[in-house]
Amino acid sequence: MNWISTGAIFSGFSVLLGAMGAHSLKNILTEKNLSAFQTANEYMGYHGLALIFVGIVSLQFKDNGAKALKKVGILFTAGIFMFSGSIYILISDGPRFFGPVTPLGGLCFILGWFIFAGVTIKFFKNTPS
Repeated sequence: MNWISTGAIFSGFSVLLGAMGAHSLKNILTEKNLSAFQTANEYMGYHGLALIFVGIVSLQFKDNGAKALKKVGILFTAGIFMFSGSIYILISDGPRFFGPVTPLGGLCFILGWFIFAGVTIKFFKNTPS
C-alpha cells in the first residue's frame, strides 16, 4: 500500500470534514458531540500526516524495517477507521455497539507509534554518526 497517498487522502478528508464541522455541523450537533467530532477529525488529520511520514521514512528501509513500517501503516489506518470512524458514527446517532470500537482504534494508534519508535531507534543505533 502506498502510505503517502493513503495519508494524503485521509488528510484531505480531515480538512473537508473540519470545514463541514465548522460551518454546518455546529448548528446541528450538541456541544458534546461537536467536541467529539473535532477530536475524531484531529486524530484523523494527525494520523493522515503520520502516514505520509511513514511512507517517506519507509523509502529509507529494506527488509525488516520496511515490514515493521508496513505494520505501522496498517495500525494507523485501522486506528483512523476504528477511532475516528466510530466517533463519526456514534455522533450521527449510529448503532451504540460502535462505542467499544473507539478505544481499540486508540490502541492501534498507540501500538503504531511504539513500533515506529522501535524501528527508528534501531535504525539510528545502527547508523554511523
